[in-house]
Amino acid sequence: MRYRFIAILAAFAALIVPTARAVADDTPKDVKGLYLMSDYPAVTLRPGETSSISLHLHNYDLPPERVDLTVSGVPSGWTATLMGGGQPVGAAMPATNASVSLELRLDVPKGATEGTQTLTVTATAGSTKAELPIAVTLAKDLPAKLTLTPQLPELRGTSRSNFEFQLGIKNDSGKKLIVSLAAQAPQNFDASFTEQYGSQELNAVPVDAGQTKDVKLKVRPPNTAAAGSYKVVARVGAEDATATAELTIDITGQPRLEISGREGLVSTRASAGKESSVPVVVTNTGTAPADDVELSGSAPSGWKITFDPKNVGRIAPGENKEVQALITPTEKAIAGDYVTTIRASARGESASATFRVTVTTSTIWGIAGVGIIGVALLVMVGAVARFGRR
Repeated sequence: MRYRFIAILAAFAALIVPTARAVADDTPKDVKGLYLMSDYPAVTLRPGETSSISLHLHNYDLPPERVDLTVSGVPSGWTATLMGGGQPVGAAMPATNASVSLELRLDVPKGATEGTQTLTVTATAGSTKAELPIAVTLAKDLPAKLTLTPQLPELRGTSRSNFEFQLGIKNDSGKKLIVSLAAQAPQNFDASFTEQYGSQELNAVPVDAGQTKDVKLKVRPPNTAAAGSYKVVARVGAEDATATAELTIDITGQPRLEISGREGLVSTRASAGKESSVPVVVTNTGTAPADDVELSGSAPSGWKITFDPKNVGRIAPGENKEVQALITPTEKAIAGDYVTTIRASARGESASATFRVTVTTSTIWGIAGVGIIGVALLVMVGAVARFGRR
């Protein structure tokens, strides 16, 4: 049991030693003592506002000890408070080769005189002392600063798609700004800004100091836009500050079908009970090939409509193919004008057109009709003659 306990201690030590060595390796060589540091030891503030300056208290190669903290050089009427962990502090105790994060919170009265004041933060531990001078400049108007960040800078779709970009506008200034919105898009592209969760179009939005406002940029390409990559530049501005974001729209090709007759003629003549051939032209006005184009049609009850050929393998952009629509009116069709609808469909795309068919009846039916009328007249004359004698 004793040997097992020793083995466990040895394994635990094996885990601890590398960790301690890694911490020691991160410690700067030949550095020892207390150090007060700040990422920004010189700042510009506006009178009447509260600001915080980040500080770091580092302990290099010293044993842990209470470190007293003070701020000197605070102008009359100002309030300077050292914060740690979200509350006011007067001392800190960083571990050996570790640091403590602090904040210097400054409340500057509205009537404070413009200019530069130097405040000194002092850390004291026994005979060890560290000082950090911080230059604070007061100015009535700080320069405006804007940041524009897209959530997704590149979108993909067809020329019939509506592209929506989510944009975040951040106001890094010390005051509220009215930010104007603009977008530069390719010719014939429609671009507009709207609220993130609404449809109201916007030309400008208010953004509070230090806050971010989300808007939506809608871009709609023309139906004739060719496949390819297009650039859209979103721009925001307020006072002398501007910010831009470059966005990309990738448009994939889309076929678009149209149907017409030969030379634009969409009417024909047919005889009752007889097949008539009507030339039909299918055109692809889109930006991608139309594959597996299938023809179909609808006609009055009892009619027959077929196509030769029924399927067209491929129609390239800007090209057309001619097929024959074989239309057979019913034998009992009465002379007059009729409407047939012809359709063409490919993958995800379809088109239709209406053709007028003028039906003429057969000559035999005309002669038969005259004969029937003649027989009826003879029967009527005979009947009158017979019954008239009575």
